[in-house]
Amino acid sequence: MRTTNLKSEFTGRRVTVIGLARSGVAAARLLHMVGARVTVADAKPDAQLVSALAGVDRAALEIRTGPGYESAVSGADVVVVSPGVPSNLPMLRQVRQSGRSIIGELELASRFLRAPVMAITGTNGKSTTVTLIGELMQRSGWRTFVGGNLGVPVSEAAIETLMSGESGAGPYDYVVAEVSSFQLETIERFHPWFAAVLNVTTDHMDRYDALSDYIAAKARIFENQSAGDIALLNLDDERVAAMRAKVRGDLWGISRADPKGRGVSGGVWWDGMQVMASVDGRTEAVCRRDEIRVPGAHNLTNAMAAVSAGLAARCPMPVIRQALQEFPGIEHAVEAVRERNGVQFVNDSKGTNVDAVLKALESFDKPIVLIAGGRDKGGDFERLREVVARRVKHLILIGEAAAKLQEIWWECRSISRAGSLREAVAEAAREAVAGDVVLLSPACASFDMFADYQDRGRQFKQLVNELP
Repeated sequence: MRTTNLKSEFTGRRVTVIGLARSGVAAARLLHMVGARVTVADAKPDAQLVSALAGVDRAALEIRTGPGYESAVSGADVVVVSPGVPSNLPMLRQVRQSGRSIIGELELASRFLRAPVMAITGTNGKSTTVTLIGELMQRSGWRTFVGGNLGVPVSEAAIETLMSGESGAGPYDYVVAEVSSFQLETIERFHPWFAAVLNVTTDHMDRYDALSDYIAAKARIFENQSAGDIALLNLDDERVAAMRAKVRGDLWGISRADPKGRGVSGGVWWDGMQVMASVDGRTEAVCRRDEIRVPGAHNLTNAMAAVSAGLAARCPMPVIRQALQEFPGIEHAVEAVRERNGVQFVNDSKGTNVDAVLKALESFDKPIVLIAGGRDKGGDFERLREVVARRVKHLILIGEAAAKLQEIWWECRSISRAGSLREAVAEAAREAVAGDVVLLSPACASFDMFADYQDRGRQFKQLVNELP
């Protein structure tokens, strides 16, 4: 739907959107709204893009799909790439060499937002933290958009902002966005008022030449901040703590120890008994550790980051405390599915890298039947060998990486392979006894067998709930 008088730097310009996932479709809609001449392109043929193409006005856009889609960039003034599109494609190198701009959907959307942006990145915990921030912000009465890499593209917030008219802050007081390293690769002016890095561990080595490239992409979240903005670092993570050299705003920290005296102007920490916060020179208790509902030691870090964001936005402490006490976690992240015959079934489909699986395994003190495998992202599976051997009573492997994982994790006391997730769930149900945990935590991407990790997790839950 077009609206009137929405002039922008993209009005009348030829813009090609590469990649027709959710963010690409949203970017195309936003660009059309502001009067750009939009072409959308994807390597997949039309037959595989039925759902995506249903979300765009085909009469208003030029569409190029399948073989030869690369030609869509030849006449473009600006190219907008979806996060899943590698930035080193030959066609994109040619665009850069010609001096034309390549940006991502996050960068595009941010140029139309009027509300302050709170951006969260990290290898693990992003979705949980962003969702919890949204929960405590909304409970505090703030009109809050929650999305980004989490699911709803930030362009949707931009579209709603444009539709609300040209005056005021628009429909939101704050935009809370999960941002990935892929999205940060293509920023130019993206400027979050509050930016946080939760952790950095080895991941996406199928995309980056070196870990240092991945770290550098994460650190770009602070690139356009200035005095008056807030940069939150997890001071317990050496790679994240080293990013303080990139910080231009006020430095805040989260830690398992009091961060005062470490050059921070605000912080949240755990003193062994309680979560504590110090902002504006005032220190107060947030809650006891056992009051935080989400399970797992790693979620303490996520909770401290969310508390920091809430305090930055002046959310009342009683509201923050209540949100921590009631927030159950998110779908696909150490999510309790069902207890059957004394066996607990847990969906951690979001555990697509080594560190996520390590944290999931450490969340339980019971024998574990682990379902793992999928498409290898270049993870260091050796780091899981000892904990799998020690904590996993039976290992069921699926997907393309099954043979590799079996070779590395050979010390596990019992290993089998399954041809499908259905077979894996059935076998897990046979192997587990009362007091065990059946855990889906793949350590791999999902794209060899599923649409995405959400599809994998939902299929797992359906199969578990179908067990007699």
